[in-house]
Amino acid sequence: MNNHTSQKIPVLVAGALGKMGAEVIKALTQSKQYELVAAIDNAPDKQGHDIGLELGINSLDISITSDLEASLCFASQSIRNNNGNNGAVLVDFTHPKVVYEHTRAAIAYGVHPVIGTTGLTSNQIDELTIFSEKASIGGAIIPNFSIGMVLLQQAAAAAAHFYDFIELTESHHNEKADAPSGTCIKTAEIIEEFGKQFNSMQVEESESLEGCRGGLRKSGLRIHSVRLPGIVAHQQVMFGSKGETYLLSHNTIERSAYMPGVLLTIKKVRFLNSLIYGLEKVI
Repeated sequence: MNNHTSQKIPVLVAGALGKMGAEVIKALTQSKQYELVAAIDNAPDKQGHDIGLELGINSLDISITSDLEASLCFASQSIRNNNGNNGAVLVDFTHPKVVYEHTRAAIAYGVHPVIGTTGLTSNQIDELTIFSEKASIGGAIIPNFSIGMVLLQQAAAAAAHFYDFIELTESHHNEKADAPSGTCIKTAEIIEEFGKQFNSMQVEESESLEGCRGGLRKSGLRIHSVRLPGIVAHQQVMFGSKGETYLLSHNTIERSAYMPGVLLTIKKVRFLNSLIYGLEKVI
């Protein structure tokens, strides 16, 4: 952890050695607007190591630590002593099992959380939103930082006015812990805002293999999840009607595609007073 200058936005990264965390750190170091102040990761054999050297870039003089709370405390006190800065930001790409506690801890310390980890339940998001409002600490839960995905979701919402039969498929690498993805759930929620039921049953269906028709939501939408090595992230929304199908598709080839959305969210979240959900709220 390092002291920072008031001209730069101080950022803590949780999951620093993960694929997304590493990409975030590289993006931060390539910009003059942000400063990495803490690299948090639980890897036992990497504690105390320089995060820059571990990621194959220049030394950053930031030691890897597993102590999230101490890092948040340091950032909070440092900002409090530096009048001219609008708060530190925690970027979290860790695991669904810990993301709720990480988000709550960040808010409690006055650090703005930017959460890329998916797996939070709707009840947990509601609780964190209430907590952030009481603390007047803005934060963002972003299932997907891709601008292209936001455009797909907006197109899907528009198409839902005209189609009654819609199914969603999401594909990710086989190291992703949760299914379906938070991005796909968010897409379904946006479609459901139209307020109608989808996929009315035309025949009495049966499954000879349980789950082969995908997960069924209350709205009638079905979500299918695929997990395979070699995939980064892919989503399709298929609309069907008599004589035609309409397909929306988004494919992430490299994780660098997410970085403009991550950096934009870091910049804007410090001026919010509560928690928001979805990249469309900040662009």
